[in-house]
Amino acid sequence: MLKIILSLLGLLGLWFAIVFVKDFIKNKDKLENNSWLAVSIIGFVTNFFDALGIGSFATGAALLKTFKQSKDRVIPGTLNVGYCIPVILEGFIFMTVIEVETITLISMLVSATVGAYLGAGIVSKLSEKKIQGIMGIALFVTAFLMFAGKVGWMPSGGEAIGLHGWKLIVAVIANFILGALMTAGIGLYAPCMALVFFLGMSPKVAFPLMFGSCAFLMPVASVKFVKEGAYNRKASMAFSTIGAIGVFIAVYLVKTLPIDILTWIVIGVVLYTSVSMLRSALKNREGSKNIAAQINE
Repeated sequence: MLKIILSLLGLLGLWFAIVFVKDFIKNKDKLENNSWLAVSIIGFVTNFFDALGIGSFATGAALLKTFKQSKDRVIPGTLNVGYCIPVILEGFIFMTVIEVETITLISMLVSATVGAYLGAGIVSKLSEKKIQGIMGIALFVTAFLMFAGKVGWMPSGGEAIGLHGWKLIVAVIANFILGALMTAGIGLYAPCMALVFFLGMSPKVAFPLMFGSCAFLMPVASVKFVKEGAYNRKASMAFSTIGAIGVFIAVYLVKTLPIDILTWIVIGVVLYTSVSMLRSALKNREGSKNIAAQINE
């Protein structure tokens, strides 16, 4: 069954890669005016730490916003499209080396993918103001979940490698929601890890479940963003290529890193970006009100 799952993942990845590369080549003369070097460094760093379990969506959004490498409106699409191939690689790696009961794995992968399919079509059409507001709140929640994990507020998990009965139903519904939220640029890792711990599963099982869920849902969501043109092509290509190198280095070469310290730094950066996004959303709202007032006058 695992071979079938991985084969399907490979086909999804190939389908996404074809759609993405065709769109990139078609629009190569209309690429964004941002820096290849900057987005390549961001892609490498965020994917490197993503493979270590820190997550790339919150940090990617923070760095793109801080260094002005993407318009806020297309950040969700850029994160989904750009991290798709690196996350597929992570899915292959972690689903192969960590055991999860088949019914639990398949159920959560399918629910996340369906959630992403339904969510991407909506998010790709949202205005910049709404995207800023959604991401601002989402990043704050992500930072809180990461903080809760660091100070021991979240359950510590158990030993189970699978779910049954009401726990499986809860996991499927929750992962469906998390899959939909992924398309708005809200990372799945922290809430999925919290879900796994809450339901009494082994902490290590969180890795194949969260990486696998993202690996399956991201091609489906990303193709929608590509077709809508709602993403930053240059940043996404850098994330896909240079970022993949970061994944391999993190998984196969790095043995020890001060992850605790880095996690606290990430929490701080994510909180800063959350506040920045919310401020931008408020400014856009005030600007819209001023324009409306001038028209009425």
